[in-house]
Amino acid sequence: MRILLDTNILGRLADISDPDHRLAEQAIDALRRAQYLPCLTPQSIYEFWVVATRPKLQNGFGMSAGEVAVEILNFKALFPLCEDSPQVFREWEKIVANYGVLGKNAHDARFVASMVVHGASFLLTFNVQDFRRYPQITALSPADALLVTP
Repeated sequence: MRILLDTNILGRLADISDPDHRLAEQAIDALRRAQYLPCLTPQSIYEFWVVATRPKLQNGFGMSAGEVAVEILNFKALFPLCEDSPQVFREWEKIVANYGVLGKNAHDARFVASMVVHGASFLLTFNVQDFRRYPQITALSPADALLVTP
């Protein structure tokens, strides 16, 4: 069973000083033991690039392009990539229209569209509340993921 990793999970994995770093690692380990396959989308990688290269004073990590490129290579080695396709865009159009999605919430709707197309019913995120409006997926917090059993 596929579980998509939200960008905020990647951020916690990359920042070992983050208080939630270990929780993110433990959640992924627990999900793997329960036979889930953590995966990425191009969007999670794009968004990670934006946050990681943004200056610390602007709520980013202040990493160089080279440092972020290495992190992304590591992520791609650890997690399969669910590629974008024309179907993802068509599904996104349906979702934003059906749920009246406005503004930056359209980014989350794109995650959901990718999940629908790639058959990933679950999302691991620190922002579960952002995905409650979408009944076709289940958002799990890392704390919830620790409770998942095989």
